Amino acid sequence: MNENQPNSLPPEYFDHVYAANADPWHFETSAYEHGKYAATLAALPRPHYAEAFEIGCSLGVLTAQLAPRCGHLLAVDVSETALFKARQRCAGLPQVEIRRMQVPEEFPPQPFDLILVSEVGYYWAPADLEKATRLLIDALPSGGQLVLVHWTPPVHDYPLTGDEVHAHFLNQAGETGPLRHLSGQRHDTYRLDVLEKR
Repeated sequence: MNENQPNSLPPEYFDHVYAANADPWHFETSAYEHGKYAATLAALPRPHYAEAFEIGCSLGVLTAQLAPRCGHLLAVDVSETALFKARQRCAGLPQVEIRRMQVPEEFPPQPFDLILVSEVGYYWAPADLEKATRLLIDALPSGGQLVLVHWTPPVHDYPLTGDEVHAHFLNQAGETGPLRHLSGQRHDTYRLDVLEKR
């Protein structure tokens, strides 16, 4: 893991990004993003989840697509600018709760049968990734599922790469680990892994 940037990216980093561009990663318009969202939804092992948690929901594009498969979906992000758009997008989806939250410093108390960590893990420093991992595993009941989706090429601003994030979680899926690996996909520039709490 890259120890040259030991700090997680702060909320201010994302405030500046969204101030410069309302859709900085082209979530709303990119064919790449839309294909990745379709692959993410297709990879979910169950048709419905009673309680789901999406960390790093950004503008809520994937949130709105995931919502019909959830009884309750808590979607969080650190940027109020992004959350404003997410609230607008999901206004007609009563099962969606959108909240500003900085994981792992803050974490909801309830259990979830689905947790989605999509394009957010590489913003954490190694110590925060370790802390988040413990919190995520503890929040999953037996049979609860964790979905990881991350861009894999290195980005100079980010403390970690997508591959480092996935490798860290897959280390929890050994024979005696708390997770088991259900499926994995590697595409040109992203990877997708589904894990389940033993």
